[in-house]
Amino acid sequence: MKKTLLTLTILLTTVGSQLSTAIAQPAPVKAAAKAVFTLTTFRADGSILASSHGVFTSADGEAISDLTPFIGAEKAVVVDANGKKMDVTRMLGVNSLYDVARFRVNGKTNAAPPATSTATAGSQAWLLPYAYSKNGTSSTTAPVATTVKSVETFLDKYPFYIFDTNIPENVNACPFVNAQGQVLGLLQLTQSGENIHAPAASFATDLRLNALNMNDANMSRIGIPVALPSKYEDAVLALMISGTNATKHKAVIEDFISQFPNLPDGYQARAQMEVNDGQFDAAARDMQTVIKNSEHKDEAYFNYGQLIYNKLVFNSQQPYAAWTFDTAMEQAEKANSINPQPVYKHLQAQINFAKGDYQQAHDMFMQLTQTDMRSPEVFYEAAHAKQMLNPKDTMFIALIDSAIVCCDSINRISPAPYVLARAQAWETAGYYRRAVSDYNIYAYFMQPQLNANFYYIREQCEVKAKLFQQAIIDINTAIALDQQNVLYYAEKANLLLRVNKPDDAITVAEQCIGLEPDYSDGYLILGLAQVQNNRKAEGLRNLERARELGNPQAQPLIDKYK
Repeated sequence: MKKTLLTLTILLTTVGSQLSTAIAQPAPVKAAAKAVFTLTTFRADGSILASSHGVFTSADGEAISDLTPFIGAEKAVVVDANGKKMDVTRMLGVNSLYDVARFRVNGKTNAAPPATSTATAGSQAWLLPYAYSKNGTSSTTAPVATTVKSVETFLDKYPFYIFDTNIPENVNACPFVNAQGQVLGLLQLTQSGENIHAPAASFATDLRLNALNMNDANMSRIGIPVALPSKYEDAVLALMISGTNATKHKAVIEDFISQFPNLPDGYQARAQMEVNDGQFDAAARDMQTVIKNSEHKDEAYFNYGQLIYNKLVFNSQQPYAAWTFDTAMEQAEKANSINPQPVYKHLQAQINFAKGDYQQAHDMFMQLTQTDMRSPEVFYEAAHAKQMLNPKDTMFIALIDSAIVCCDSINRISPAPYVLARAQAWETAGYYRRAVSDYNIYAYFMQPQLNANFYYIREQCEVKAKLFQQAIIDINTAIALDQQNVLYYAEKANLLLRVNKPDDAITVAEQCIGLEPDYSDGYLILGLAQVQNNRKAEGLRNLERARELGNPQAQPLIDKYK
């Protein structure tokens, strides 16, 4: 039954015109005509996307139309029968199978409610084209009398009307009404255009968008925000999952605050959005409202402390004098004094680490390993704090071991980040072969997700461990995964020189220069390889070129080999 919208122009026949004139229009039909509007949708750049019609179904701006014009739209406006233009502010429901949409506009409207009973085959109906009137004048487009040809049922309860009538131009999605002025459905055309049909208007007005389908395939292509669900639990879920689109997220937040003005969730979400936008004074005010409105004050103080901490750690380039690590600590301590919880102590430990109080942070992290917060992350944080206390002392690596042991044994890749951290720690401490062993374990966990950079990093460590054959294999793999990265070619050429293969080194260095003619390291290694291959004159010319390109290692080599 899904239709494809077509433009169909069929002039009314003489008989049809006489029939329409002969059948008197009941007053409710004339009144319902005032509820018809035109719909225009716009792309993000402001250009017109599509146009259609629809009908208001309530006096507070709820309306139904076809869905197709909304797909790809960032904005939509309607013009009612009095010429008043109104923005579409919220989407209320959509169904792509029957091509209908329910939405709200910003204004009071004339309305035609959906039919409360099913029209029968042969019963009288009227098609209401859009008719603009102002100052006592009106367009010549008048209601078209017709009859219901047949009625089917879909979804077990909704009527699907089929009409057989001639229609005027440009009436897609205009409503059919009964003698009581109630909307039977919106005009749709069949694929062939031979019949006209209309899914029940009550189906469209029953449509609802919940939190889970706010980001479904249809709504992700519509830039107009979705109305917030009326139930608190659903509204909170909508608040959580709407953050992928800034415009829609902002609309959900404002709707939430308007709908639940005495609850903290909306203000907290707005505060986070304000922090992201650099509006710190506004965020501070909203967080004070959160504290005021919260039933659980400890959670409110904790969330405020977390917000301040995250701002200072992840957005330090935008100063805000009122928020310091001490301010964040104060909020965390208030939370813990009201209701002692490990998560509140964890925030305090993180703040101590950020302040540079590594011993206090370490001790607090270790205390948390004795609570229900015991986790690989907490062990790793303790290890990091201990490392900062004495980077040369490898005792912190034992805490990384504890993080690995604490990982979920069922989840194969859960230890991977900590194994990688241990590999890097061993490498920094100069235990290169232990580091290579951990890099190998990490590779086992993460295969086939490894990228070129990993193979390059492991190659660097293998060179330090004098595992040259393994290093050559890894740098070849890095190049195979990223064939345009000149660093990998330069590294391979340099490695070939170290294993006394100057001919191969020259070939790879030339490939490197071919990719990036102004890459100084390429000329440096090429020149050095040529000198070692008894091609001193050529080598010195390339070393000179490396010097011209700003390579600081070139001049000492030129002085050495001249």
